[in-house]
Amino acid sequence: MEQQLNNAFSFAHGEGKAYWFLGTLIEMKATGEDTNGVFSLFEELHPPGYETPLHLHRNEDEIFYVVEGEATFTVGEKTIVGKPGTFLYAPRNIQHKVKIEGSVPAKILIMLTPAGGEQFFVEASVPADNFKLPPETIVPDMDQLMAAAQKFDIEILG
Repeated sequence: MEQQLNNAFSFAHGEGKAYWFLGTLIEMKATGEDTNGVFSLFEELHPPGYETPLHLHRNEDEIFYVVEGEATFTVGEKTIVGKPGTFLYAPRNIQHKVKIEGSVPAKILIMLTPAGGEQFFVEASVPADNFKLPPETIVPDMDQLMAAAQKFDIEILG
C-alpha cells in the first residue's frame, strides 16, 4: 500500500528551524519527515559575496528560486544570472555552485528531491538562535562539513 502524505502544514517566516551554515542562514520549511521523503524545502539567506564550493549531489536534484538579491549559478558548463523570480534546476550528478552578486544579501528557496539531503545541512550547521545571518564568531567546522558531505553522498569538488 502506498504511503499517504502527512497532513497539510505551513511555516511563515521565522517559524521553521533555523541553522547557520557556512556563513549563511537556513530556515527549514519542509523536511523528508514532513513529506514522506518526496522533497525538502528551505530558505537560505546569503551575505553579499558568498560563494559555495563547487559540488554535486549524488542522490537528489536541486531546485533554486531567487526571492531577493542576485546570484550567479554555474551548473555544469552553463552560467546563469539569477535575479528575483529566477528558477533554476540543477540535476543530480552535475557539478554546480552559487555566487551572490552585488552589495545586498540574497534570499533563495531551495528544494531537494527526493528528500534526505537537507539533513546534510542540519549536520554541517550550528542551530541558529535568531533569523539573521550568523555573527562572524561562528566559524564553520570543515571536518564536520566533510563528514556530513560523505555521509549524504555530496561531493565537494572545489
